[in-house]
Amino acid sequence: MRTPAAIAKHPIHPMLVPIPIGCWMLSFGCDLAFVLGAGATHWATVSFWAMLAGLLGAVLAAIPGVIDMLSLSGTPKKIALTHMSLNILVVLLYAMNFGMRVNGGAIAGLPLAFSIAGIALLAVSGWLGGHMVYVHRVAVDEPGGGRP
Repeated sequence: MRTPAAIAKHPIHPMLVPIPIGCWMLSFGCDLAFVLGAGATHWATVSFWAMLAGLLGAVLAAIPGVIDMLSLSGTPKKIALTHMSLNILVVLLYAMNFGMRVNGGAIAGLPLAFSIAGIALLAVSGWLGGHMVYVHRVAVDEPGGGRP
């Protein structure tokens, strides 16, 4: 089933989702290096900017994701709504996490817990996204243009 948010028949949403995923994974890794390591401030700095880039990337990825979701029906739409809800929760966790850091909060404690929860929810959401593609064939250009 083709997706309405595409460039030259290539869906845009899957092209953009690696940006927030990669940025937030980098941010989490830097947080761990900071907390478990020597506490060198460069880890905190990289984490801060990676978190911000992840938030911006998530907003960009959400636009074609919502367009695609609105074109769905039935079970794929229900899965897409759960996928979207989890992603909104992840963005909220990272936005609060970022806000605490802007205001000079420590990385250990609640911000690190938000990062752990965000990564865990991101994994579940990613699994649901993969399920839509590989099981329900969302955004897959089938031969003949039809659904399986």
